[in-house]
Amino acid sequence: MSAETPEDVQRVEEAVANPEVLKGLIEALSDGSRRGRQQAAKVIAGVAAVNAELLVPYASDLVDALERPEAQTRWECLDALTQMVPLDAKACEKAVLGAEAALFDEDSGPLRLAAMRFLCKLGATTEARSTKVWSLIDEGIQCYHGDLEFQDMLLAVIDFSQGKLDGSVKEALADRMRFDSTNGKGMLKRRATQILENVS
Repeated sequence: MSAETPEDVQRVEEAVANPEVLKGLIEALSDGSRRGRQQAAKVIAGVAAVNAELLVPYASDLVDALERPEAQTRWECLDALTQMVPLDAKACEKAVLGAEAALFDEDSGPLRLAAMRFLCKLGATTEARSTKVWSLIDEGIQCYHGDLEFQDMLLAVIDFSQGKLDGSVKEALADRMRFDSTNGKGMLKRRATQILENVS
């Protein structure tokens, strides 16, 4: 969730406690107002961090919200979906297309990072899903190498590397990280080395 204000915290608590408030927030995701959608998505991401189970019935609404034009609504919904993966990965899988569009959004670093986190979390759940999302994760690693969000993206890739990956994905991920493991410096080298060790 983006920087929390006391009002945000209160709204999250209300939404967790009252199903009608939560339902209203979900409906606001398809509202005509950009600001209304952003505010609702921010609170929904907060709810996901507290109790993602409450959002499982609304997975399709969150997937649909990835079509909204503004970056914040999309990254907050991706954050919520990432929290929901362990509870209903099948429903979250429908967000892959929206996450792909978000991953290659040229204007928003937080949106790209949220997409990478989601894809890594989903891909770690089964060998089949790891194969399905690997090409996107791989392209993200190549595209954003050296960008501001890249170190945080690598943390998501570390988690991915500890998941239930297909053998071919493990090999490809090892190949992708080998250069940074050998030639990188500092944190980049350490994280690349850790990923290599996880898939070896």
